[in-house]
Amino acid sequence: MTPDILAALEQARLAKRPVVLATRLPDGHQRLLPDPGAPDGLNAAAAQALREDESVTVRLGTTDWFLHAYNPPLRLIVVGAVHIAQALVPFATQCGFAVTVVDPRRSFASDERFPNVTVSTAWPDEAMDELKPDSRTAVVTLTHDPKLDDPALDRALKSPAFYIGSLGSRRTHAARLKRLRDLGHDEAALARIQGPVGLNIEAVTAPEIALSIIAELVAVRRGAPVPQKQPQAA
Repeated sequence: MTPDILAALEQARLAKRPVVLATRLPDGHQRLLPDPGAPDGLNAAAAQALREDESVTVRLGTTDWFLHAYNPPLRLIVVGAVHIAQALVPFATQCGFAVTVVDPRRSFASDERFPNVTVSTAWPDEAMDELKPDSRTAVVTLTHDPKLDDPALDRALKSPAFYIGSLGSRRTHAARLKRLRDLGHDEAALARIQGPVGLNIEAVTAPEIALSIIAELVAVRRGAPVPQKQPQAA
């Protein structure tokens, strides 16, 4: 590996930018992907390796390439240290997500309620600015309080987060969308929000709702079809 490629890999890691190190076999020539100058099909193969989070060997024409996927860690930012969050965190952790729970209400966001979990008691907009959601980050808001959820959603919509979900009824979500429109978000941006959050499995209890959320999150991450949700008029 050349010093230039090593430095570029380190820059990508610090920027939480997914890249692939492609090694041509058997001569060992290397390049980082995506790269507009790469041979036909190599960028597409690299994108698939990143989506599947797996390093693979591919043949393009008569040439074999080893594609080493360097993905940033999977993260989940949960806004609202509520009962559903307590059920959601273990599911997410077992699915490979590093979880941060954000809630300025210190009686909710305590180590006792969330042992062995990163907890932030900053206001959600400040926490999101610090955490900087990337393309491997999911954001879920659970408080039902516009003062907490809306700033987090505003920041999430300005980020490349791969999943954004917000708890609440269809009517609540319609009112939420109106507030976010007033903040300047267009329909394409608002369509990124899964609201009401979670797959429709008629969940009632906190663990059931958490299950519906993690199932939808995994479906979006893996590219599985997720039904469209139509909010009620506000």
